Amino acid sequence: IRSIMGRDITAEEIEALREVLHSYKKGAVEGDDLVPEISRAINAPDSQVSMMLESVFPEFRELKPEPTSRTLRSHMTSGWFISLSNLWYRTPLPVRLFSVDRCFRREQSEDAARLMSYHSASCVVMDEEISVDEGKAISEGLLSQFGFENFRFRPDEKRSKYYIPGTQIEVYAYHPGLVGSETKYGSGWVEIATFGVYSPTALAQYDIPYPVLNLGLGVERLAMILYGSKDLRALSYPQLQPDWSLKPIEIARMIHVDKSPMTSTGRDIARSIVETCVKYGNTPSPCEFDAWEGELFGRRIKVSVVEPEENTKLCGPAYLNEIVVYRNEILGIPRTPKWEAAFEEGVQTGIRFIDAFAELAAHEIEIATIGGRDSETRVRIVRTAGEINVRIDPALERYITSYKKRIDVRGPVFTTVRSKLLQGDQYGEKA
Repeated sequence: IRSIMGRDITAEEIEALREVLHSYKKGAVEGDDLVPEISRAINAPDSQVSMMLESVFPEFRELKPEPTSRTLRSHMTSGWFISLSNLWYRTPLPVRLFSVDRCFRREQSEDAARLMSYHSASCVVMDEEISVDEGKAISEGLLSQFGFENFRFRPDEKRSKYYIPGTQIEVYAYHPGLVGSETKYGSGWVEIATFGVYSPTALAQYDIPYPVLNLGLGVERLAMILYGSKDLRALSYPQLQPDWSLKPIEIARMIHVDKSPMTSTGRDIARSIVETCVKYGNTPSPCEFDAWEGELFGRRIKVSVVEPEENTKLCGPAYLNEIVVYRNEILGIPRTPKWEAAFEEGVQTGIRFIDAFAELAAHEIEIATIGGRDSETRVRIVRTAGEINVRIDPALERYITSYKKRIDVRGPVFTTVRSKLLQGDQYGEKA
């Protein structure tokens, strides 16, 4: 230890180290806390302590976990028996409790509707009298909060021994969003919960003198139904699923304008740029149109849309193109008869080329004005979405290309926006 630390180690530090190791042996210090505890005890950095444990105490490498006799819970029932056995004699009736916790089923094979480890949402009611009708009322009251309507009840064929025979009931709920999910009850009817009245014989093993109703549902199963997932494994462990599917509306939500103005004035400037381009975009050049004039960050500025070159127009032919998701492709297209089907059948993002460009121009005007400078923002021929200030989520790009679909956002936009500081603003007068 002296060699690793590069200094002598005091008797007090040796004793402190001894106490830490002894506490670790007794379980008072967790394995994750051993290095920082030793570091504090001998006033050494963690890197030296890690080296010390590696070379001075190689026994740590040989440590193996020792299993205990503790059992992972497979049903919430085993927990409810313990809880109720300690509550029935000191809590007024009725006793109503609920819990959402994890259960483990080693004997259960995993498939699209079952997991070996899952969360159970469970509740119990203990009272002097309990009936199956109360279970039905609780089922309807609970599941209606999740949007289910209409319920059907049928005896559960599993007939667990800890329930009174004939009281174990399956709950089927109708959900309009699940039409097409075929069950023995028909389209849209799905098994969602089970309830029953505990057997007096089982309760007697825990000295519980009152009848108890239990209702439970699988949280992952509920989520699978509400979100339209077809496989619990895909819902719970998405990282393990090779297939990835996005709906057009989900693709559209992953496309957005990249840089935007920071202030409400900046947003007004962006809107004015768009209005000016829409109104005068086809004007023959050379030409210049004032889009906005006013105060920004205490400076007075004027914003113009210009095209100095001859024999063209204020804006290029593609400036009003819109970004649409069509057949899992991202397209920047004009509203022409050729693309009528794409606009009708696809999902519109609401982003036109000029909209995204105007927000970039306003953003750069704000930055230039803060620095007391004029600005010029221009776009020429657009070849990628980034050139028009549109950001496509990188994950979406990988999704589109993995299915050999297109991201086609391009076209001649040829638009220039300039801002100019005007004389007479408070900063200009001081200068």
